[in-house]
Amino acid sequence: MSIPMANHQRIHPAVDVEAPPTTPLVSRGSSLSEKGTPARPRAPIQMRTIPIPLSHAKPPKNRTGCCKCICWTISLLVLLLVIVGATAVILYFVFQPKLPTYSIDNLNISRLGLNIDMSLYAEFDVKITAYNPNKKIGIYYERGSQLSVWYTNTNLCDGSLPKFYQGHQNKTLLHVPLTGQTQYGSTLMTALQQQQQTGQIPLDLKVDAPVSIKLGKLKLKRVRVLAECLLVVDSLSANNAISIKASNCRTIATLFQDNIQYVHIAKVLQYRSRLIEKILKCSRIVDEAEAEAIVDAPTTKFKPDPPLVFNPATENDDEDVEDEPDDDISFSSVLFRSIRPIIR
Repeated sequence: MSIPMANHQRIHPAVDVEAPPTTPLVSRGSSLSEKGTPARPRAPIQMRTIPIPLSHAKPPKNRTGCCKCICWTISLLVLLLVIVGATAVILYFVFQPKLPTYSIDNLNISRLGLNIDMSLYAEFDVKITAYNPNKKIGIYYERGSQLSVWYTNTNLCDGSLPKFYQGHQNKTLLHVPLTGQTQYGSTLMTALQQQQQTGQIPLDLKVDAPVSIKLGKLKLKRVRVLAECLLVVDSLSANNAISIKASNCRTIATLFQDNIQYVHIAKVLQYRSRLIEKILKCSRIVDEAEAEAIVDAPTTKFKPDPPLVFNPATENDDEDVEDEPDDDISFSSVLFRSIRPIIR
């Protein structure tokens, strides 16, 4: 027999959590005071030392000191450049420097001819005027100066300027003897003679002078003064009066010592290479002309044909007889006849 589910259900009273307690928290017979529970003594707190882990980070570099050093160095360099530039500008406006100028007054030729070895020998006498246009600057002409005469990039002769001091706004007339010897003299002499027939011979006079500048009592470092005078003369005859039809001079200054020599050497080598090419070309033309003359010339003399003699025994012989070669025909004629189409 089954028991119904309603008989097994139990009902529990609801508990009010917020209601005051019905029983005292402390029993009535206890010795505790009604004022509250006394404070119990607490155990002492144990202090423990917690180790702090060491960090392995690198200490920061002292970049501030390096940056300051670089900044100070750059600042000093800039300041030095500014001071030098300002000093140069002040000196320029105070002294107003100008380059010396040159002019060719006279040109005389003592000798110009060929030697036994077919080299061209030349002796010139040049009178040149050097002018210092500066009012507050003196010029010291040092040793090692050079004056040279050129024709179409070929050095004919050269000489040295004297060592002297040129004062403010001073003109100095210099007499400079020049001598020189040039290879390939026959070709150069022929070109000069052909140019002389026109009455206008271009020459190039070059000045290369190391000088020192004097500012008051201060003598500055040496610089190099380069001048070039383009001349047109009517003749190059020795011991005759030569007229200068045109003259144009210009001057530059440079701090380099030997650049003008390198330029001259390069020009001479370039001219000599062109000259050698022309000589080789002319030699080829001469060889071709000689070959043509040899080919066209009668090199052999042919003998007349002998009289025909009829032999009855061989009159009716039908065999062909080969012609023997003529021994008088030279091998050179055959050779030149074979190369004649190639030459042409």
